[in-house]
Order: sequence, then C-alpha cells, then structure tokens
Amino acid sequence: MVQLFIILSIFMTFVASPLRAADQWLPIRQIEVAQINADLIDDLPRVDVVLYYAANLDEGFRSATPLDGLLEEFLVAKKVFAKAGVQLNLLAIKSGYLDPQYFSIMSAPLELEKPNDDYANMYEEMARNPSQLTDHAKAAFEAIIVPFANSDKTLHLVAMQGVYMPYYEGDEVGRVWRPTLVRTKGLSFPSYIHGDSIPRAYRGVITLSHHDTELKRTIAHELGHKLMNVSHEYNEVGPQHETFADGGLMLYGKGLDIPSGVDGRWHKERLHLSPYVYRLNDEGEKVWNEDYHHKGFYDDPLYGDKVIHFKGPR
Repeated sequence: MVQLFIILSIFMTFVASPLRAADQWLPIRQIEVAQINADLIDDLPRVDVVLYYAANLDEGFRSATPLDGLLEEFLVAKKVFAKAGVQLNLLAIKSGYLDPQYFSIMSAPLELEKPNDDYANMYEEMARNPSQLTDHAKAAFEAIIVPFANSDKTLHLVAMQGVYMPYYEGDEVGRVWRPTLVRTKGLSFPSYIHGDSIPRAYRGVITLSHHDTELKRTIAHELGHKLMNVSHEYNEVGPQHETFADGGLMLYGKGLDIPSGVDGRWHKERLHLSPYVYRLNDEGEKVWNEDYHHKGFYDDPLYGDKVIHFKGPR
C-alpha cells in the first residue's frame, strides 16, 4: 500500500506540473548551424542568437516567410556586424508546436500609451512613458522561449505571423489624436522604448513577421535596434518612428552602414558597449560587457558620453 501511495503521489505531481510547451521545442538543423558558425574567431566580440520557428505555423506564412529565407537574412546580418567588429553566434535553431492563439500578438496595450508632447526629444519622452508588454505577448514568449543561463543576454529571433504595434497619431498642430495600429515586419522591443518593463528572461526577444526577399536586411536592422539601442536615425537624420532614406542600417532603405564617432551618432561605439556583447577569455569562458546601469534607456549611464543631446520638435 505504501509503494502504491508513492507511485500515485508521483503521478499526481506530474499531472499537476506538466511541461510547458516551450520545454518541448528542440534544436533542428544542427549541422547547418555549425557551418554558419564555422568562421567565428575567438579573439573578437560576439553576440549569441537563437532562432525560433514553430512547426505548425500557417502554410501561407511559411511560404511568405520561410525558415530558409530568415537564415539568408541572418547571414547578411553576420556580414554587416562583422564589418563593425562584432560576430553573431547562432546558438541554435529551435522548432516545436505553438498554440495558434500565439501566432499573432499585440506588442503593447493601446490604453497605456500616451502621445508625445514634443517638448522633450523622442528618447526622453520614451524614458518618461515607457511602452508596456501585453500579458498575451508575455504568454506567447513564455510558450516559446525556455530561460537558460545568460538567456537574458541572448537575442531571441522569433517568427510570428503578426505583431501589431499601437500608438497615437496627431494632426498637423498636435491637437487631435487618433489611435493607429501598425502591422510590423519586425519588432525589436528595444530598451530605449521599454526600459526594464519586459521580464528580464525575455528582454532579448525580436519578432520577425516578414522575409525581405530583395535586400535581406530586416534581421540586421532589428538587431541594430537591440544592440545599438537607437531608433531610426543616421548621421544628421535625427530619430523618428519611421524614416525612409538610403542611409545607414537604422533607416528604412538600402543602407547597411554602422557609422562611428559623434557624426555617426556613436552607433558603432554603442554597439560595442551593448550588454549583449561578450568576449571569450583564455579559458574559453564568456566575459560579458557591463549591464545597463539604470533601466537601459537611450541615455543609460552605460553609454557614458556616447549619447546625442538634442531638443524636442517644439
């Protein structure tokens, strides 16, 4: 009777604490991952990346945004960041079943957003009113990503069929504001927008909802938001939500440049200061950069003088 009671107790414990869906996601295409990483050099800075692609995504999405297409974009991103002195290390490609309720998410709840007054600059406004993550988005990330050692310093590229970003859009004089909803091609959830409002285990998440068949630069662009912690800006072009121009990597266009110095808005220097960057010591252990000193907004003390101070639009 005692043995039967123990067996039943173990069974009931298992039933009461089943594995999360994310625990059942497994690495795939491991030989290809090794080939992608074959050019890594021990002495140069690195960033760890995991790519997640659900096995049961809708056929139409898988056709428009195939895993092979995202890997093509990753290879472009490797070249872009290698030129700036930082290597991308693909830890794994993981796949598994995803509850279809998480195929699409809202990035932030519309009712928590507030229009900018435009008296402070864009980054100051965001630090005053950081964007919040919806409970549904958080649950989606929990269903995909299993936290591991240093996962908070790892970038998690997650294929999702739809990621919708809400904000208020004003008229020319800024008097009348209306809610706007944008379907994103990629969303980096950067610290300059969110601060520390995203649970730390998932702060490295970047969603991908589109394959850039022509330029193959979407992944590189979104990685730039996360690693440089800047908005759409380049040289004399100040930060904006959307800027279309053939400049650097951080504009909507064809550019792949990561500039340096004050004239380049410190992009390269900020990249090398990123908390997601590490080096290998003589024992092969990862030695990470300093973490954010405050909450990770644009002017976090981590960046020292690598910050552009500018006035608001008004």
